[in-house]
Amino acid sequence: MGIATDIILVVLAAFFCGLLMQRLHQPLILGYILAGVILGPHTGGLTVQDIHEIELLAEIGVGLLLFALGLEFSHNDLKPVKWVALIGTVLQLALTIGLGFGIGQLMGWEHKTCIWFGALISLSSTMVLLKTLMNQGWLGTLSSKVMIGMLIVQDLAVVPMMIILPLMNDPAAGLMSLGQAAVKAALFLICMFALGVKLLPWLMRQIAKLGSRELFLLAIIAIGLGIGYITYLVGLSFALGAFIAGMVLNESDYGHQALSDIIPLRDVFGLLFFASVGMLLDPGFLFRHFGAILLLVVLVSLGKGCIFAAIAWLFRYGNVIPLAVGLGLFQVGEFSFVLARIGLSTNSIDADLYNMVLTTAVLTMILTPLVSGQTSRLYALKKKWFQKEALESINFPDEGFEHHVVIAGGGRVGLQIATTLNRLSIQFVIIELDQRRIEQAKMAGYAVVYGNASHEIVLNAASIATASLLVVTIPGMVESQTIVGYARKLNSTLPIVARLSDPDFLDVFNELAVIDLVYPELEAGLEMARQTLLTLNVPVTEIHRQTEVLRREYYSSRIDQETAYRTLAQFREAEQQFDLEWVALPPDSCLINKTIGESEIRKKTGVSVVGVLRNGCLDPNPGPQYCFQEKDQVALIGSGKARDAFRTFFLLPAEPVSEPRVEELAGPGPAAFDVA
Repeated sequence: MGIATDIILVVLAAFFCGLLMQRLHQPLILGYILAGVILGPHTGGLTVQDIHEIELLAEIGVGLLLFALGLEFSHNDLKPVKWVALIGTVLQLALTIGLGFGIGQLMGWEHKTCIWFGALISLSSTMVLLKTLMNQGWLGTLSSKVMIGMLIVQDLAVVPMMIILPLMNDPAAGLMSLGQAAVKAALFLICMFALGVKLLPWLMRQIAKLGSRELFLLAIIAIGLGIGYITYLVGLSFALGAFIAGMVLNESDYGHQALSDIIPLRDVFGLLFFASVGMLLDPGFLFRHFGAILLLVVLVSLGKGCIFAAIAWLFRYGNVIPLAVGLGLFQVGEFSFVLARIGLSTNSIDADLYNMVLTTAVLTMILTPLVSGQTSRLYALKKKWFQKEALESINFPDEGFEHHVVIAGGGRVGLQIATTLNRLSIQFVIIELDQRRIEQAKMAGYAVVYGNASHEIVLNAASIATASLLVVTIPGMVESQTIVGYARKLNSTLPIVARLSDPDFLDVFNELAVIDLVYPELEAGLEMARQTLLTLNVPVTEIHRQTEVLRREYYSSRIDQETAYRTLAQFREAEQQFDLEWVALPPDSCLINKTIGESEIRKKTGVSVVGVLRNGCLDPNPGPQYCFQEKDQVALIGSGKARDAFRTFFLLPAEPVSEPRVEELAGPGPAAFDVA
């Protein structure tokens, strides 16, 4: 089966290794890398046959990750960090190349090799850092924006490095090639932001009109990978093109849907990337050169970490940001593999240095999730009460929150809940990751925390420990379970209302002590059933009885336990039993310009007027002095016979009619069966 067999082996190995890491409470990417080591050519046993093909597929994973990142980040997110990204990254590259040169001199290498080594270690891993930030819940912090901004500029710097390094002996040719690359990059960026901002949203709009989910997904993939391939053809970075495409598409109305569709594909191809990194690790070479590689890992990690931290501090970023940046970007990146291959093919570096750089890079990538995860602990040594960097929060009061509602998910459902709470003057905080939804909540004046609610740091930022209620609107079962688990850890007595995506998971939520569940598909189905039965002229009371039976069948385990839910159900049932009906008064109605008391509606028909809608305004419970006007909408409560009598007396053209007694309209009472 060729490449298909290799992919199957990688996926299976990654699953079991990922499961192992999950049990050990370690990042999943370590499991993926371990799977690559096991299936690599250097460990024997079961081995992937065509590693190069896996590496090519892994490049798609890098492109999709950067494309998804572009869909999450707009250019506005990078504005606060533009100076540290543009100037600080150039300074960092120069200092790190100097660090590499010094390490090379220490190792006894020649000058040219030292410069190559410095260039190779100057780049950090976008793929590893982003995955680490996602797993740790740090996306959305200012430190994450600093790191991402610097990584983007690093990716841009790869192109001139690929041109300059092999041509160090021919500066004129190198400058000419560098100039051509700069012109290509400028033309590409101008075309993307000048034409793409209008063209891509228009294209997505036309595809969305076709109503095909498959075509929409294919269009997203084609845009992300296609634009990345175009940038590759003109000599720029494939991943950079995909990232710019994502940023442009993020400005359209389809950015959120595109991101949600692309995430599963991104994660699968990302798995192949980390597995391919593991396949590069040669345990035999590591053991033979253990001392030298250990020295390189320590010197590179400490040196790069200090350089990044110093630059963040130099650009006036305080608190935990310098530490977070240093511990997040100390590793050697995946583009170093590309540069190393070029150096090997041009005889600029030898095979031993090539393997040493690859091994150092893989080891630093493996260490990244573990080292980065220690940020808060190390910072706590300086500030005793510090836990995590505060996430970006919007519209927070200075005194903070207590006894508030935390809404996990600010989509359509979450915003509807927020609107209701706001009208009732109940304090609440929304947790949301999508920038567009955050802007909507921000414009409405709602308090928002930018982040993923399934991470403990984000729940802490929303003051979950002092909240009075948690509402989980996110449909994903695994994510909802994680949110509830962390919430219980931080506030064991917190009441929780959650969205149920599948009734099969009802027992899982019961074990988590979720007080109430809402199954949107059930509610939509019940409403459609109501509309269907109404069209078929089924009595309203029977419709209500049938729908309540269905609801009880789904929620029976909760209804039996929750008195409040039972009370609400009884309210709904009583409301239906009142059999309320709205009636429009015609121009020739005898009620026009008469009061309720004068008309003696209750005495003549047996119905009660409980409301009048006039010019879009509702007058509830009008009194006897209320005067009717033309075009009033009148709300009546009474039996069917009583409402028919109302129509006869007050809606039909006036004719002499004998007035029935209320007792007759109400039906036979106990007196009707008395024997005279």
